[in-house]
Amino acid sequence: MKALINLVEKVKPNFEKGGRFEKFYRTFEAFETFLYVKGDVTHNGSHIRDAMDMKRTMIHVIIALIPPLLFGIWNVGFQHYKALGLEVQFLDQVLFGAIKVIPIIVVSYAVGLGIEFAFANARNHEVNEGFLVSAMLIPLVLPVTTPLWMVAVATAFAVVIGKEVFGGTGMNILNPALLARAFLFFAYPSYLSGEIWIDTTLQEGQQLIDGFSGATSLAIMAAGEGTMPSDFDLFFGFIPGSIGETSTLAILLGAFVLIATGIGSLRIMTSVFIGGFAMGLLLNIFAVNDFMAMPAYRHLIMGGFAFGAVYMATDPVSASQTGTGKYIYGFLIGVLTVLIRVLNPAYPEGMMLAILFMNVFAPLIDHYVVQANIRKRLTRMKKVRLQTQA
Repeated sequence: MKALINLVEKVKPNFEKGGRFEKFYRTFEAFETFLYVKGDVTHNGSHIRDAMDMKRTMIHVIIALIPPLLFGIWNVGFQHYKALGLEVQFLDQVLFGAIKVIPIIVVSYAVGLGIEFAFANARNHEVNEGFLVSAMLIPLVLPVTTPLWMVAVATAFAVVIGKEVFGGTGMNILNPALLARAFLFFAYPSYLSGEIWIDTTLQEGQQLIDGFSGATSLAIMAAGEGTMPSDFDLFFGFIPGSIGETSTLAILLGAFVLIATGIGSLRIMTSVFIGGFAMGLLLNIFAVNDFMAMPAYRHLIMGGFAFGAVYMATDPVSASQTGTGKYIYGFLIGVLTVLIRVLNPAYPEGMMLAILFMNVFAPLIDHYVVQANIRKRLTRMKKVRLQTQA
């Protein structure tokens, strides 16, 4: 580590004021703070600093994303060879998945960080660390068949429109990764609907098996036809879907990391699941169609419900900030997700729209929670004064 610090300090003067690469100081600073925590101190007021800065926080989130990422890479290969009716070894499935998934991740990081660096250097601001996570989330919520140019366009839209126009990380009101997916869904609907969840690239002599269907479980329920996967397959993720959203088990492993490190909000996660389950039970009472009659717990392991509850709804910037507000915010996300799924056949996956909708209302929820607390304290103070005067 000492040798690394010495090397960085040796190069640093070239990027400081008066150096040859002065204009790129913010880019250099981003890499410097990524490698190690700087010894900066505050000069006014009382502050306590530790090694857990924003970059280290984001790295912990990336670590929590590793289980669904690794499973998603394998599942891409598994679904591909299953569609062909071929039995291949585990490593062949992983290799195929890696070849398809890694380029999407590389494009997401290259385009997003490139824009972040450009804005930081132009404004002479620090590079925002939040995109370290967003660049990983964007590929995980997309189908593996998404063209790379489309990933680049969606990423640029998310960074520029979703973040930079609001002032950068910490100022955005919408989750950037979900905004990228929403942009693709409405701008290029044919690429994010139908049987596009499995890479069916065929080589010479290969063909799909008879009766092949790449539809997701939610699409099957919305259409009212087809064979639904078992609960076992839904929970473990042996189904078509977005790259990182299929395995509830892998997502729960990531949730454990977020909760154990104190980064993810347990209040939001649990309230999303409770809201979704409660809405599912309510719809079971009416059960005028198969989707409404479906057991409530299935909503929690289908589609992107678990992924959204763990990684998207808990975004510390766009979510509610107050303790009570987090419960309300999460509960309404769960309720709206199931409502959109069941009552809107044209869009069976409701988690994305539910979170984006509640992102907009999160400040309003916090406002009323704070105002309610103020009124309670004022009422308590009046009671104390009256008792004192008596």
